[in-house]
This record gives sequence, structure tokens and C-alpha cells, in this order.
Amino acid sequence: MKKNLLLLLSLTFAIAVILSGCGKSEEEAKKDNDAKNTQEEQGQEKEHSDKNEEDKKEEEPTKESADITSLISYMEEETQGTAKVLYENKEPQVHKMEDVSISLDSYSLVELKDFHTDFAIPFNDETNGGVILAKYTVKNNMDKDVYYMPSLDITYTGAPKYYTNYKDLIPEDQQLPTKLNYQTGYELKAGEEVTGYIAYPFGESHLAKINELGTVTVMVPLPITEKDKYDTSIGSEGRFNLAINAQGSEKVSSNAAFYQDKATMDNMGEKKMLKEKSNINDSKPIGDVNAVLEGYQFTAFTPNEVEAPRFSNFTNGVTLLTVKFKLDNKTTSEIGLSSLSSKLTVNDGTQYLLDEGMLLNYGYKDVIKAGETGELLQIYVLDQEQYEKIWKDKAFEIELGPIRNQGAEDISKGKKATFILPK
Repeated sequence: MKKNLLLLLSLTFAIAVILSGCGKSEEEAKKDNDAKNTQEEQGQEKEHSDKNEEDKKEEEPTKESADITSLISYMEEETQGTAKVLYENKEPQVHKMEDVSISLDSYSLVELKDFHTDFAIPFNDETNGGVILAKYTVKNNMDKDVYYMPSLDITYTGAPKYYTNYKDLIPEDQQLPTKLNYQTGYELKAGEEVTGYIAYPFGESHLAKINELGTVTVMVPLPITEKDKYDTSIGSEGRFNLAINAQGSEKVSSNAAFYQDKATMDNMGEKKMLKEKSNINDSKPIGDVNAVLEGYQFTAFTPNEVEAPRFSNFTNGVTLLTVKFKLDNKTTSEIGLSSLSSKLTVNDGTQYLLDEGMLLNYGYKDVIKAGETGELLQIYVLDQEQYEKIWKDKAFEIELGPIRNQGAEDISKGKKATFILPK
């Protein structure tokens, strides 16, 4: 009896173990299956998400093309002219003014021919010409409202005027100056983003001129933090360089290699690199400002027809020396970049030249605030023959300072620093 009972208990235990083992396998199998399904679902979701992103990117150019097409159709209908796209660019350019930014999202140069005489005045009294259609986005990342007048004027070397928006060419509700207008005080609320177009008209003769130059420039104005108080502006004025043909595209691309002085940014002529050095990092104090010589560029410069009279004294050719500094402002005042000056000594100390502030783009509003670091360019115009035959193998010595504030007051107590350009 005991033997049978013991046998029965052993058998029961064995069955329980077997059942337990089977149950665990089924549970693990279920978990494995669930995990596999989850991975498959996640993979499908990722694939779907990636596809959505690709579709979204494809939709954006398609929508943008559709927008431009509709604007051109509207322009043809309104003016009774015939339009044709000559050049377009969809690479964005962005300019930041502290926590406010503006981007040139895309633009197209459109030929417009044989339009009604009612539209002739902004086209230089001609009935053939072209229109630059530019798309902009202004974004306020500040935690307070700002005010931004979108006076994004176009200019170029030798331009007889500034080219502005002509509101009768495209629908008003798509124009940036309609969305940011005087009726609302040009208000851009905290966190707000506004996108719109501007149409710039050029008569046939002016169109020929910009085609010859290959580029035009958009002047970027500053936002203000208090309505109608222009002394509350923030950031620094900017520029967008627009290529309007293949030649201009090559010019913009090649100009990126040069320091952005006025000769480069205003397309005043052709630069050819002769010698350059970067990452010098020679640091010297000027009062409470730490000045760092970062690099320099010697370029052979050929001014264009418009700018040639400015360089008429240089009958033996022109060489430009542009020097890049970094200024660490440890003072309690701002540094006014347009107020700074320097002296270049050449030919073993026997000759010197002063910097050419007129060949820099600094204005009154361009400053390095107290506690901040910023870039300073200095530029000098050299006689090309003397540079090649006498100066280039000798020392170039730059005396920078004193440091001045926005009002041109000396804030370094007359102190200066001397830098020797390394070969």
C-alpha cells in the first residue's frame, strides 16, 4: 500500500514538472512572438515615418514650384505680358539678429515681356524687363514681441536706385509687406513666423546690367523691440547675395573663400588669392579687450567699371590685404566696429598705410557687446607693383587700437597692440 502510494506521488510530481516545463515554453514562445511582432510593427512604423518624411520633402519643392507657377500666371494675367523663368535658386540663406532671424528661402528671376504700359513706371518706363520673385521667412524666437519692417531692398554696384516691392505684380495676400504692415505697426509676436513674397521689377536696360554683373544684393534691415523707437534695434544689418545667372553663381561660390569685406560683398570687382594664412591665433591685450590675430589674405584686385574711379590713383594695379581679428570684449562698454582703426607698416618700417574703412561694411549699429566676442576685419589698399617688387618678402606689421565704443570714445586709455603677420 505504502509502495503504491509512493509510486502514485512520484508519478504526480513528474507530471507536474512536465506540465510546468510545457507551460513555460509556451509562455516564452508567446513572449518571443510578441517581441517579434513588436519589432515588425516598429520597423513598419519607421519605414512609414521615413516614407512620410521623404514624401514631405518631395511635397515641399512641389508646393514651392506650384506657388511660383501660380504667381507667374497671375503676373502674366495682370500685366498682359509673357513670362519665362531665366534662373532660380532654392538654397536658403539665413541672417540672424540675436533671437530674430530672416531667411531668403528661394528666388526666381523671371523675364517679363510686352506687358501693358500701365505697368511701365516701376520698370524704368519700359514695357520689357524682368522680375525677381523672392520668398522670405521672418521668425521671432524671443519671448517678447518685436517690430520688423520688411524693407528688403535690392541694390548692385552702380545701381541708380534701390529696387523695392511692386505690389501690383502678385497677389497682395501672399506678399511679405502685406503680412507685416504699417497698420499693425509691423508687429511680429513672440514665437511667430511669417512667410511671404516680394516682387522686384527691373526694366530691360537695368535687367541687362544685372545680367552683366551676375549678382545683386538684398539689404537686410534690423528689428526693433519697441514700436516706432528705432534706437531699440537689435543685431547687425545683413546682406543676401543673389546670383542671377550661371556666371553669378560661380562668382558667389568663389567669393565664399574670401573674407567678407566690402569689395567681396558688394561685388566691386574680381579678387584673386595671392597669399593667405589662417589659424594664427596671436593674442594680445588692448586695455580690457583681448585681440587675437586670426588670419590674413593678400588678393590681386581688379575693380569693375563702376568702381574703377575709386582706385584711379593705383596706376600699377591693386593688391588688397584683408586681416581678420577676434575681439574678446571684457569691458563694461560695447565696441563700435566702425570706430576702430589701424596702421600697416611695410618695407622694413619705412612706409605705412592706414586702414580703408570705406571698404568695410561696418555701420554705426555694428558693435561687440560687453562680455561678448566678435569678428573685426581691417583692410588696406596696396600698390600692386610695390607689393610684388619690394614689400611681399618683408615684414608686415599692424598696429591696432585704441579700442573705441559706439560713440567713438576711447575705452582702452590710448592703449594699442602690434602684430606681425607670420609668413
